[in-house]
Amino acid sequence: MPRFKTKTHKVIEQSKKYLSGCLTVQKRGTMTEIAKTVPNCNNQSLQHFISDSLWDEQGLIYDIQDRLIELIGDKENGSLQLDESGFPKQGNSSAGVQRQYCGRLGKKENCQVGVFLGYVNDNKRTLIDKRLYIPEDWAGDIKLRKKCGIPEDLVFETKAELGLEMILDAKRRYIPFGWIGMDSFYGQQAWFLAELEKERIVYIADIPCDTRVWLNKPDVGIPQKNGIRGRNPTVEKVLDNNNPIRVDKLVNELDSSQWHRVFLRDSERKEMWCRLAYLRVFPVKDKLPGEECWLIIRRNEGETETKYQFSNTPTDTSIDRIGKMSCSRYWIERAIEDAKGEVGLADYEVRGYIGWNHHVAMVFMAMLFLLEMQGKWKSKAPLLTICDVREIFEVIMPKRKVTDKEILKLIKKKHKARYSAKLSHHIRGR
Repeated sequence: MPRFKTKTHKVIEQSKKYLSGCLTVQKRGTMTEIAKTVPNCNNQSLQHFISDSLWDEQGLIYDIQDRLIELIGDKENGSLQLDESGFPKQGNSSAGVQRQYCGRLGKKENCQVGVFLGYVNDNKRTLIDKRLYIPEDWAGDIKLRKKCGIPEDLVFETKAELGLEMILDAKRRYIPFGWIGMDSFYGQQAWFLAELEKERIVYIADIPCDTRVWLNKPDVGIPQKNGIRGRNPTVEKVLDNNNPIRVDKLVNELDSSQWHRVFLRDSERKEMWCRLAYLRVFPVKDKLPGEECWLIIRRNEGETETKYQFSNTPTDTSIDRIGKMSCSRYWIERAIEDAKGEVGLADYEVRGYIGWNHHVAMVFMAMLFLLEMQGKWKSKAPLLTICDVREIFEVIMPKRKVTDKEILKLIKKKHKARYSAKLSHHIRGR
């Protein structure tokens, strides 16, 4: 592949070995374990390939995106999903590491944070772009930057700014998608949603339960001056007594006709349904009413948590499509789980900026490979999961030769186990 060469060397053999390690190492997928597992491989060459060799990592990312479009791209049903993930680290020598919130641990901890863009079409999902978050303290420390190889032209950007950068790059490259999904960290940043609106990008964003909205747009203007002293008012304010209401307080005000039972998705064991209400509201933005949008209130059947979302999807959008959009963020969480659990996203032994980006790009390549194989075998085993495909490769990759018959036997075994589990759960649920 042309991406795996530098000005002086080709590193395609090292790339193949690293990819094989991502796909087959059963323990933590560190370079030490890869060197032990993959034939004719050593730790030093892998370390150089990931941490020092200047191959075309950005070109590889674009190649992965192009191939993904061929596999599952869909301008109506495909969606981009924005999320972040923390990587706990010891010490302070890894690029961008500091004490910050780590979703993986559910608390503040010493960690690196990656911002990820995923692509989803129904239950098919993968990661397609990434940014390592470099905190402001790091961005301003020349010594730390130099130590970890952070590019000289890199400036501090918030996680939302990094996310917007990836989204706009995907739009520029004509990646087909119907909407953007995101969690409440991004959904409560009004400027971010406004930028998507300006770009005419449809979004659906989780929001906190204490988010306030108006059901009817209040009168806004510059209030009259009280008395003769002081300056004349110049700042717009809400003029009437139409106070905004918290979205969680709206739930009790909705009547039964506003709730709909909506199918969300098929899980591995059963169908997922929810109770969903949606209504037009005006979010509070800088104490004034923002642009009118949908407020979506959803409670999955069998769960007690109520979820709230804003969306700028058109007013004639069907309830079924809103339901599909509403639950689509689940798949970016699964994609990150796939990346960590199946191909070693969190299992890296690098400290530098280049090393992190190279490792994650190779993980994306491994995820794409698993997605391709899942699609290839789908006709013979519709219930086959990414995890199943990975486990099959653990069996067949170490062998020098493997027949189609052997692969089919493994696929049928996995398919039978998945079908039995689904059937058993359905029977118990009657």
